[in-house]
Order: sequence, then C-alpha cells, then structure tokens
Amino acid sequence: MTNTVKISNLTLKYSFIQGFYWMNFSAIMGFASLYLLDSGFTNTEIGMIMAVAGIISAILQPVIAGYADRPASPSLKKIVLVLILFQLILGILMFLSFRKTIFFTGLLYGSTITLLQLLNPFINSLGMESINQGKHLNFGAARGMGSVAYAIMSYGLGAIAEKTGAVSVPFSISVLSLAFVGALILFPFRKTAISVSAQRTAASNPLAFFIKYKRFVIVLIGCIFIYLSHVLLNSFTFQIVESKGGGSAEMGTSMAIAALIELPTLFLFTFMLKKAACHFWFRICGIFFMLKALGTLLAPSIPVFYGVQFLQMMGWGLIAVSSVYYVNSIMEEQDAIKGQAYITMTYTLGSVIGALLGGALIDAAGVNAMLIFATVSAFIGMIILLFATERTNSSRT
Repeated sequence: MTNTVKISNLTLKYSFIQGFYWMNFSAIMGFASLYLLDSGFTNTEIGMIMAVAGIISAILQPVIAGYADRPASPSLKKIVLVLILFQLILGILMFLSFRKTIFFTGLLYGSTITLLQLLNPFINSLGMESINQGKHLNFGAARGMGSVAYAIMSYGLGAIAEKTGAVSVPFSISVLSLAFVGALILFPFRKTAISVSAQRTAASNPLAFFIKYKRFVIVLIGCIFIYLSHVLLNSFTFQIVESKGGGSAEMGTSMAIAALIELPTLFLFTFMLKKAACHFWFRICGIFFMLKALGTLLAPSIPVFYGVQFLQMMGWGLIAVSSVYYVNSIMEEQDAIKGQAYITMTYTLGSVIGALLGGALIDAAGVNAMLIFATVSAFIGMIILLFATERTNSSRT
C-alpha cells in the first residue's frame, strides 16, 4: 500500500468519528420519511420539518463557529461532544415516545436533523486543525471511511427496519450517538493557541467576516447553486429513474454506483494534492456537477443513466474533500472554524431550496423541467467556482 493511503493511528481514530457521523446521517436523513410517515406525518409535513430544521441549522452554524473560534471558548472537541450528547438524549427520547405524541415526535426529529447538520463543519475542523498542528492525519481517507460506513449503515438499517419497523430508527440513532461519544473521547485533540495579534484581526461577526473575505462570499454563492443541483438529483432519484423506464431496483443500483465511485477520490486525495493544489481541484469539481446534471437530463435509458453516475467521482467525491482543504488554506487560523461553517451552510441552504423547489417543479412541469433547472443551477455554480476560487497557499494544501 502506498504512503498516500496509509492509515495512521490518528487517521484511524478520526475515521471512527467520520464513520459514526455518516452512519448517523444515514439513519437520520436517509430514513426520515420512513420514520415520520409511520408516525403519522404527511409528505408535505415531512418536507416542512426538514426545511425548517435546515434553516435553523444554517443560522446556528456560523454563530456557534464564531464562538468556537474565540480563544477563551472551550476546545472544539468539547463543543462537538456537547452537541453529540444532545443528539444522544434526543434519540433516547424519540425511542421512548415512539408513536405517542405526533407534535413531540416532529419537534424531536426536527431537532435531531438540526444537530446533525450543525456537527458537520466542526467535525471537519477537528481534522483540519489536527493537520495544521503538524499531526499525520489523512483527511481524505478518513472521509472515505465515512462514505463506506454510510453505505453499510444504509443497507443494514434498511434490512433491520423491514423486520422491526420504524422504531429501529431512533434506536439506531441512540446507539450510534453513544458510539460517537466514545470515538470522540478517544481522539487526541488540543485547542490551537492563537496569538494576540491574530486575535485582533479575527472577524468578530458575519459582516466583518464577509468584508474580510469578499471573494469567498462569491464562492459561497457558487456552492449554493452547485449543491442545489446536487440535492435535486439525489432527492428525486426515484422520479428520475421512473422517467428513464426504471423502478426502485434501478434506483438502488444507481445510488450504489454513485456511492462507490466517489471512494477512489476520497482515499487518493492526499496523493492528488501532490499533483495540484486544492484550489485547482475545487475549481474543476463544478464542471463535473454540471456534466452529471446534463448527462442525467439527456440520458435516454437506464444503462446510460448508470454511466452518468461515474461523474460522481470528480463531482461530489471531489468537493467533499477539496472544499474543506480550500477553506483551511484561505482562512486565517482565527477564522478557520467559521469558514468551515459557512461552506457547510451552503449545502444546508441548497438542501432547503431543493426540498422546496424540486417537488413543485416536477408537479408543475415534469421531471425534465426539474432536470433543466438542476443543469442551469450547476452551470451557474460551475462558472462562479471557476472564476471566483482564489489560488491557495501550497503549504496548507
């Protein structure tokens, strides 16, 4: 095995953190409809719960990140631990109150989605801050293990839920959150000491941050368009597959291809950074998001649609790691966590907009109209990333 994919002891410990996070993501997001429909919610109500949870998360991410960046705040590890403990409590409450009070169920599940989305930038920052401290941690390999864990959890929980019902969802969330706590406790982490001069130049509020990183604001807008396209393609896969002449089996196959094909990029990204800096990879990922949306629109049959999924390798597989490295490279250390929060917030906003627009577009004008919209959105995002992404400091890529 080459050094580029060698798993160090620290990478292994961080892989468990990524793994349990993405397993939780699978349980909470992937099985939201199963659990909430079983609890008595309609599809419209489920969409509203997920949209509201996403909006609250988008508001809280930069707020908590700003607090985490302060020198006097607790370490990033302690902040993540508190969030996970809250998630554990919510999972236990959902399990104990299963099918008892519909309003309470919706409130608990919406809170769980909010916490899940809040965690992402801080987990990424744990890895990046460790790398900045000179520790040997392969972020791409750890993130790849997160994708593997997601796939395993999706398959396993699907089989379990078929036999035991929707109650397996809150039970799984509780167990995974407890394991998550254990993985975090075992991860060695210390807060980076920030110099007094650096503290003085830290962006103290969102307005100050956006003034300080003007070009990054444009990049964030591009990411919203990219993620909007991505969410439309992934949230309405079944409708897309049906329009190509397939069904649920073909949907599962296409999702499996997309999930597996992104793994080489995740595992080999450290090697890719030796060939080109992270800003290069961040720029070109937009091209592949646009090509995938266009390919999905034009695919005349299921076999061609399967082939389009291979573009996932340099689309989602690339942006998942290149965006994290890019933010780490252009941000001063006192603003790094806020930067990760804002880049994650763009996915949250894309998800909210996609959830609200996708179904309406399909109902009003059909699947192709939605795919045209997704392609145009990805094209706009691609152009913005190509021209707004700034060159990075190679020493931090």
